[in-house]
Amino acid sequence: MTSKERSALRSQANTLQALFQVGKGGISDTLIKQTEDALTARELIKLKVLRETCPDTPRDIAEKLALETNSEVVGVIGGVMILYRYNPKLHEKKKTVRK
Repeated sequence: MTSKERSALRSQANTLQALFQVGKGGISDTLIKQTEDALTARELIKLKVLRETCPDTPRDIAEKLALETNSEVVGVIGGVMILYRYNPKLHEKKKTVRK
C-alpha cells in the first residue's frame, strides 16, 4: 500500500465509528471472527483499544489482527486502529449498479 492510498483510506476512516473495542481479554477468536466479517462487508473498519485494561499496545494488537485477518494496518492513532482489506465482490456490485 502506498502512502497516498494510506492517506486516502485514513481520510475515509475519519467519519467511521469504531465497530469493536479490545479490552482486558485482548484478541480472542470471537474478535477475529467479527473483524473478518466486518472487513468482508465493509473493507475499511475502525477498532478501539481500551488502553487502561488491555495488556498489549494498540500497535501490537493492530499487527496481530492484521496478520490473523489477512488485512493491512492503515494507521494507529492513540487507542484507535484502522484496518483495510480489499474485497473484489464489493467492487463488482458497484460496477453492475452503474450499468
